[in-house]
Amino acid sequence: MVTSKPHAILLASPGMGHIIPMVELGKRLLTHHAFHVTIFVVTTDSATTNSQILEQTSNLSSLNIVNVPPIDLSDKLPPNPPLAARIGLTIVESIPFLRSSITSIKDLSPPSALIVDMFGLPAIPMASELGMLTYVYFATSAWFSAVTVYFSAVDEKIMETHAESREPLLIPGCEPVRFEDTLEPFLSPGGELYEGYLQAAKDIVAADGILMNTWQDLEPSATKALRDNGILGRFTKGETYEIGPLVRTIEAKPEGGEKDAILRWLDRQPPESVIYVSFGSGGTMSENQMREIALGLELSQQRFVWVVRPPCEGDASGTFFNVSSGIDGTLSYLPEGFLGRTEGVGIVVPMWASQAQILEHPATGMFVTHCGWNSVLESVVNGVPMVAWPLYAEQKMNAFMLSEELGVAVRVKEEAGGVVGREQIAELMRRVMVDEEGVGMRSKVKELKLSGEKALCMFGSSHHSLCEIREACEVHLQSSDTKLSPACYSRVNTTVFSNVVSY
Repeated sequence: MVTSKPHAILLASPGMGHIIPMVELGKRLLTHHAFHVTIFVVTTDSATTNSQILEQTSNLSSLNIVNVPPIDLSDKLPPNPPLAARIGLTIVESIPFLRSSITSIKDLSPPSALIVDMFGLPAIPMASELGMLTYVYFATSAWFSAVTVYFSAVDEKIMETHAESREPLLIPGCEPVRFEDTLEPFLSPGGELYEGYLQAAKDIVAADGILMNTWQDLEPSATKALRDNGILGRFTKGETYEIGPLVRTIEAKPEGGEKDAILRWLDRQPPESVIYVSFGSGGTMSENQMREIALGLELSQQRFVWVVRPPCEGDASGTFFNVSSGIDGTLSYLPEGFLGRTEGVGIVVPMWASQAQILEHPATGMFVTHCGWNSVLESVVNGVPMVAWPLYAEQKMNAFMLSEELGVAVRVKEEAGGVVGREQIAELMRRVMVDEEGVGMRSKVKELKLSGEKALCMFGSSHHSLCEIREACEVHLQSSDTKLSPACYSRVNTTVFSNVVSY
């Protein structure tokens, strides 16, 4: 029997920064907007942490999660390929499985729409030929979305001027992008990364709609510019929708269930007294930088929870694909005596911790973050100010927004040699945790927390956006012909998409 509910197919690209937003969007569509949802999860390994995240959704019986079989790329890529190349080719090679799976469920529940992130763009031609609406989900800021939309139509001479003169890149209706915060593809107009990102941008604006994990009160200028047909809206085929903040939800423990050791320790600390330090599921530091962070924490004389990963020289995204890689149970790379000197004051956690639970805890007073958008939103929705320490991709733009526009963070300054010293680290921590400056940041971020709650509630702006998407899917479901078209995945240009950078 064919269901009358709209059926959304979500394609989650490799990496927890891509999987988590898709899972949370799926939950929202299912529980608040009466969608039938199937999530295809593309992975490059069988990391246990990936499984833990997905298992948290198992109590939602109508949320179908399909793990795409891992793809062997060993004979298709050179040694140590760029991050974007590995993700892009993994998606392309997964399309035959995706097509076959969608075909098998069409009689029971014809899919109304395919929702992909920036790396899922190779699946859009297939979805269009299968009679589905296509949406691109930016699990990042409206500002970054605006840059991408503008880039799809900008004159290359403007980009050359930006790269050569190091002048800010002017984005209509939005904050300019300073050269020091610019995106890597923009540094080499006409180069491989540039051309790959340009093609991706053109494919994004040709979709039936663009979803963004943000809300109007957080980014009023960028969201307005994207919706305004006289500014950036004229570059997009479909509408843009602010649907955030969508962040990881915490599964309730059974009454009497045992708490995690970290949470038990946090229970014993005063309110807003603990610094949480984590650089995302993929972020890594050099051994020298790890040493300075440790000594900076000690010098700050503040309580802390620090999630550490083994040092990785020269690659800030060293554990992007497998958050468990390199774990050996030892912390020998930390300064001698550090663990003993900070016993009782802080906790060092190897590899992974439940970030959502830590940030929600009343004892957490600050977050030292790499400024990945998922982490930014999790901090904001819990009213926690930040030290912004961007590592790669669009994170420098996020850090600028947090520190300069919103006033909810202080930003790390680069130092000679590329290693941020312990003195600066300690100073920034104390500015947020002890000084009057931190009081103002805490007040501002709690205001944003309330505005985010309002956006998602009934009649809120983000709730309304998702209602608009449901309405479009219902209309499409009633009018579309569900007959399948011939296979099209072989036409996807793997070279174009393999050079789209990671965001």
